[in-house]
Amino acid sequence: MKYHRGTYDIIIVGGGHAGCEAALASARMGCNTLMLTLTLDAIAMMPCNPSIGGTGKGHLVKEIDALGGEMGINTDRAFIQSRMLNTAKGPAVHSLRAQADKTRYHIEMKKTIENQENLDLIQGEVVDLIVEENTVKGVVMRSGAEFHSKAVVLATGVYLRSKIFIGEFNYEAGPNGLFPALFLTDRLKSLGCDLRRFKTGTPARIHADTIDYSKMTIQPGDEEIVPFSFMNDKLSLEQHPCWLTRTTGDTLRIIKQNLHRSAFYRGDMEGVGPRYCPSIEDKVVRFEDKQTHQLFIEPEGVDTKEMYVQGMSTSLPEEVQIEMLHSVVGLEDCKVMRPAYAIEYDCINPTQLKPSLEIKHVENLFSAGQFNGTSGYEEAAAQGLMAGINAVLKIRGEEPLVLDRSEAYIGVIIDDLVTKGTNEPYRMMTSRAEYRLVLRQDNADLRLTEKSYKIGLATKERYDKVMDKKIKVEAEIERLKGKSVSPNVANPILEEIGSALLKGGISLYELLKRPEVSYQEIKRIENGEEHELLKYVEEQVSIVIKYEGYIEKQLRQIDQFKKLENKKIPEDIEFHSIDGLRLEARQKLTDIRPLSVGQASRISGVSPADISVLLVYLEQRRRQGKGEV
Repeated sequence: MKYHRGTYDIIIVGGGHAGCEAALASARMGCNTLMLTLTLDAIAMMPCNPSIGGTGKGHLVKEIDALGGEMGINTDRAFIQSRMLNTAKGPAVHSLRAQADKTRYHIEMKKTIENQENLDLIQGEVVDLIVEENTVKGVVMRSGAEFHSKAVVLATGVYLRSKIFIGEFNYEAGPNGLFPALFLTDRLKSLGCDLRRFKTGTPARIHADTIDYSKMTIQPGDEEIVPFSFMNDKLSLEQHPCWLTRTTGDTLRIIKQNLHRSAFYRGDMEGVGPRYCPSIEDKVVRFEDKQTHQLFIEPEGVDTKEMYVQGMSTSLPEEVQIEMLHSVVGLEDCKVMRPAYAIEYDCINPTQLKPSLEIKHVENLFSAGQFNGTSGYEEAAAQGLMAGINAVLKIRGEEPLVLDRSEAYIGVIIDDLVTKGTNEPYRMMTSRAEYRLVLRQDNADLRLTEKSYKIGLATKERYDKVMDKKIKVEAEIERLKGKSVSPNVANPILEEIGSALLKGGISLYELLKRPEVSYQEIKRIENGEEHELLKYVEEQVSIVIKYEGYIEKQLRQIDQFKKLENKKIPEDIEFHSIDGLRLEARQKLTDIRPLSVGQASRISGVSPADISVLLVYLEQRRRQGKGEV
């Protein structure tokens, strides 16, 4: 029997990484918020790799933090190892990655949510949405309880009709054997949502005391820890190592002999898996020439003996998994604590979403995370944050916060999803960002915090810290421009580092442009003069100066990009009535309903010729006074 249990401004459905960010953003912006989850024991759970960040993903976490989200702060509380990746390359692709204690990560995030003002947390399964005149009004629980609200954010992760596969054995369940959500899919389909079936997987967990580490290569953390949150200037912690090992010829033989027993190769699974995170079976089939594959053995936390075997995701039977693991160098006697499994689940076609992440055909219903077709904790959290923000702005009657591709990696991921869609679980990578030299992780606060402060999410403390950083960076750049150094002072240090000697005076600004001259050398040349700055200020100054020409070139490219982004397409336009557009373009433009000419140009199936026709049409419409563009 249904009964009314409460009324809120915004309801968040799901307690994973997307749901946590959405709920906290909504509550911190002053809305009375309810977060509903299948189990309180899975808040911010890491069912797969217990790590945050990595290539491309580290940028997302830094941007989440800059906007006032929680993932970076929580990672700094719960990490057990920290490494900056890609340091041999330029700063645009430097990516921070932290190995987290998964239990502590869950505990700290749950504690944050429980202590957050304006936020209630309740366990239960949502089985229905209350929708009136194409506007969501609340949710119905399996218990019969009804909660009413002005907006709802769906952050259901991989739980909708989720199914676990281990070889020939399969059963309905969520990650780690938790309950699936079996009823909401039908309701979403009845509302006209186009759903598809995706899959992902996770490797086995093995007992730490049954591993022969002497046969492996240790992977220590960085000596100097870089925090994920811009609110932390420095962190100090004893780090736990990870270990590198490899598969053997026996591993390949075992896999090949048992391919027919893999759930995927048996044809038992409907779902499409992530191309960029293949199972070990996929690796063996796709890369036949490789006789060995590297694996990382990573601790799941300080107070557990479980070790994660990164790189060995599989849906092979349990007994095959054990034989396969025993063929790996250093794992000959390992004991399996949890077998690997594949999981498939329902998710939405993201082209049904507006750039604000609101579902186009259901007013005030927003969608975020893996339900939108992405993979990864970081991608989920980024979308959850934006969905939470935009749900608040929607019920306030304000314009949504939409970050474009030149402003943030978050803008790239959302634009890719809503404009191009995805036929596989989407993963963020630095190569997806055209303007990555400007979208570095070190300047995410300078790019985004002010935007968040203006809408009421980022705190005054965070905003003031960013403004202080900005002022100090600008002041130091001007100081270096005005400070000259003579050859007799600089040349001994320049000779020591193999840099060309000076023949005359030069500004420290010009000297720092040299690739081989670091900020530390500049400080040595100044011979201990008192200009001590925080490390992140020095880093920012150095990057801005060294890459000045490249950054200016990219800023010019962004100006061109903005011109098409600023050519807005009226909502009432009928693409089918525009002469000269190809049939495919008319259909794609009608389906996606792009907000700008720039977005239209990125739709698959819309050619440059179609964009030219669209620009002519919009100009004619403007001259006729039918709408501004």
